[in-house]
Amino acid sequence: GFLDHVALGNEEWNPWEGDEKNELLASQQRYEANLKMIKNARSHLEQTSLRVQIWGKAAIGLYLWQHIFGGHLQPADVTAQWREGSQKSGKTYFSFITGPSVVPGYFSVEAENVVLVLNGREKAKISYATQWLHYAQTLIQTHKIQHVAVVLLGNEQCNNEWIQPYLKRHGGFVNLLFITYDYALVNEEDIFQWPLGVATYRNFPFVEPSWSMLHDPRPYLCNFLGTVYKNSSRETLMEILKQDGLDKLCWIAAREQWQPQETNESFKNYQDALLQSDLTLCPVGINTECYRIYEACSYGSLPVIEDVMTPGDCGNSSMYHSAPLQLLKTMGAPFIFIKNWKELPAVLEKEKQMNLQEKIQRRKKLIEWYRNFKAWMRQKFINTLEIFFLPSDKG
Repeated sequence: GFLDHVALGNEEWNPWEGDEKNELLASQQRYEANLKMIKNARSHLEQTSLRVQIWGKAAIGLYLWQHIFGGHLQPADVTAQWREGSQKSGKTYFSFITGPSVVPGYFSVEAENVVLVLNGREKAKISYATQWLHYAQTLIQTHKIQHVAVVLLGNEQCNNEWIQPYLKRHGGFVNLLFITYDYALVNEEDIFQWPLGVATYRNFPFVEPSWSMLHDPRPYLCNFLGTVYKNSSRETLMEILKQDGLDKLCWIAAREQWQPQETNESFKNYQDALLQSDLTLCPVGINTECYRIYEACSYGSLPVIEDVMTPGDCGNSSMYHSAPLQLLKTMGAPFIFIKNWKELPAVLEKEKQMNLQEKIQRRKKLIEWYRNFKAWMRQKFINTLEIFFLPSDKG
C-alpha cells in the first residue's frame, strides 16, 4: 500500500499526517492516475503469466531488488556465496539470484525470460559482462530462453559502444536495455535510463523513515563528506564554505583520495552526517549523478546539486535539452539545483531563516517523492518487460 503505516515499536504512525493531507491527497491522486494508466495498458496482458529470472552480477542489482522491488534475499548475510529471492507482481513471477557462486553454466536457468544485471564501468568489468552476454546468447540459440533484458551500470562518461552490437536493433539478441547516466542513445523505446541508486557495493542499507528522522531538529545546515580533486569545482566549494565561515555550520570532511571501501567508522560518520544535516551538497564528480543523491533522499536530507554536464559523451542528444539528471528531473525531483557554488551562501542564508515546521514539511515531501520514484521505476520496469516479453495479440 502507498500509505503503509510503519510500525515503530507498538505505536503505529503515519509520517504524512496533519496539515499536508491536501497536498498528499493531490499527489496520491496523481500517483493513482499514473497507476491506472499503467493497469489499463496492461489489461490485455492479464491472461498470461510471465516468469522472469534476474541474474544480479553487478551491485546495482541489489538496488533493483531490495530498494526498488522491496524484495528480500536469503540468506541475509551479504557475504554469502549464493543469495536468492522471489516475488510475484501482477502477472509476473520474478526470481533473483546473486553472489560469486552464480557462474555461467553452473546454476539452473528457471525462466524463459532473463534480466542480466551487469557492470560496464571499465574494461575489466566489460570483459566479464561480455562473458555473461555470450552465455545468454548460447541459451537463446539453443532455445533454452526466449528473451533477454540488460540492466547496465554504464560508464560514467557514457562510453558504452561495446554493448550496442548485442542489442536487437543492431542485429543482436538483447530486447531491452536499462542503463545508468544520461546516455545519449536513451530513446524510451528499447533503451531506458535507469537510476544509479545507493552504493549497495558499500552495503548502504534500505532505510525506513523514523519519527525522529522526520521531526527532530538537525544540528547541521549541510554536509559534504568526500574527495576533493585538484582543480575541480569541489575545491571552489571548499573555498566558498571557508570564506564565509559556513564550514562551521556544516559537517565537512574532505579527503584528497577516493576510498572505494569505507571503514566501519567512516561509513557510520557518513550516515550520521546525512541524518543530522538539512542539506547534502552534491558537487559533480566524473559524472553529475552520484550515489550521494539517493543516499541523502533515504535520510530526508535535501540534495543540493551542482547542475552541470560533466565532460564525455553523456546527454549529447536532442532529447536532453535539460541534461544532466534527465530521469530525476522528468520525475519532478524536489531538489535544489545550482549552476555554480557561488550561489551556495544565498541558499544557506535562506536555510537559516526556515523554521523547524517548514523543514519537517520538506523532509516529508522529499521522502514521499523518493518512495513514489522507486514505485514508479518498479512499475515502469515490469510494464516494459511485459510489453516486450509477453506474446502480443497482433499475431
